[in-house]
Amino acid sequence: MAARAQHSGPAANGGGAPALLPLLLLLLSAAAIIPRGDGQNLITEDVTVVEGDVATISCRVKNSDDSVIQLLNPNRQTIYFRDFRPLKDSRFQLVNFSNSELRVSLTNVSISDEGRYFCQLYTDPPQEIYTTITVLVPPRNLVIDIQKEIAVEGEEIELNCTAMASRPATTIRWFKGNKELTGKSEVEQWSDMYTVTSQLLLKVGREDDGVPVICLVDHPAVKDLQTQRYLEVMYKPQVRVSQNYPVQGLTREGEPLELTCAAFGKPQPTDMRWLRVDDEMPQHVVVSGSNLLISNLNKTDNGTYRCEASNAVGKSHADYMLFVYDPPTTIPPPTTTTTTTTTIPTTITDTTATTEPAVHGFTQLPNSAEELDYGDLSGEEGAIRSVDHAVVGGVVAVVVFAMLCLLIILGRYFARHKGTYFTHEAKGADDAADADTAIINAEGGQNNSEEKKEYFI
Repeated sequence: MAARAQHSGPAANGGGAPALLPLLLLLLSAAAIIPRGDGQNLITEDVTVVEGDVATISCRVKNSDDSVIQLLNPNRQTIYFRDFRPLKDSRFQLVNFSNSELRVSLTNVSISDEGRYFCQLYTDPPQEIYTTITVLVPPRNLVIDIQKEIAVEGEEIELNCTAMASRPATTIRWFKGNKELTGKSEVEQWSDMYTVTSQLLLKVGREDDGVPVICLVDHPAVKDLQTQRYLEVMYKPQVRVSQNYPVQGLTREGEPLELTCAAFGKPQPTDMRWLRVDDEMPQHVVVSGSNLLISNLNKTDNGTYRCEASNAVGKSHADYMLFVYDPPTTIPPPTTTTTTTTTIPTTITDTTATTEPAVHGFTQLPNSAEELDYGDLSGEEGAIRSVDHAVVGGVVAVVVFAMLCLLIILGRYFARHKGTYFTHEAKGADDAADADTAIINAEGGQNNSEEKKEYFI
């Protein structure tokens, strides 16, 4: 609030005879009873309004004692005296009138309405303060001009943004996408109006194609006033080579290889070709458009294969380095040999015969793991061979241990069987009185011999 108080003599009214008549009558009728101004204060505020909007002027009295309030324009013409409007301007309308306030609105404000408006209070002595109306004018037009409608990547282009007929002078800001840029502004004044032009120099690349360049205005009379232009940038192709087959893994001898070339540019590339760097293309290579196919790889195919694409701006390429590996080697699965030995107990029925143990065969294992021919291995195949050797060694150790256990069991069995044989041979000799009787009574003695006599006729 900007309040300014002045004490002066009787107010001068420039409103003409129609405006002076009621004032003179009122002064004459109240000349003897003019109230004193002690303790009364006149208050008002400055007004800022946008052109075409409504401005409201308020003259207020603090500690009012029913003194007369009057509002005058910058030419000191009476707009309102109490609730009476002597000035014939219908844009002024009474909003509120009381002993303590006179509030008036001014519609469709223009630049000509800008200036000081006076509030007067008829006290002894009279009081007067003024309020200032400031009119803001937003830019009439906001335009971006581009030096070249279509630019080529790497070029520097010039853009100009103009904000015309504003008050006060506007501030112009530049943005490319979400990034703020710095331009150079010039201000021209025409009468009470200002025209601002901002220049932006921008080096464009392929990433700027289709990106908006925004001219934004900072002005108290307007919010979010902006305009934009989309950049159009031409650039040479971007080339990419991808491997379709094999999708994953190594490129091995005897297997197929399929490559695809993709190119993007502005304008779109129309010429695309495959070549082999520093060598001729093999005869068995099939090129179909953007695809390259080798049905049966061999090591003579090793080299760098290049896909080239071009448009009106220029030419680009992408390389694929081919290295053909040895064909995969089939690894035989590890073999585990299990030997089962069954011992059948033998019952002796004939004391004169000796039963020999049966001999069981076994499968002979390799003397060493080196007897297995796995071929030439590399990488992961070598690791598999190490694991197979460990498995074979473990199996051999288990088999040897089982055979040792078997030999021990057979030895104990033969020893016990032999002791039983001698015991049956001497059976019956323990109770004999003498040696002759023992021989006769023993199994296999004379009695038994008689049973086996044979007679020949």
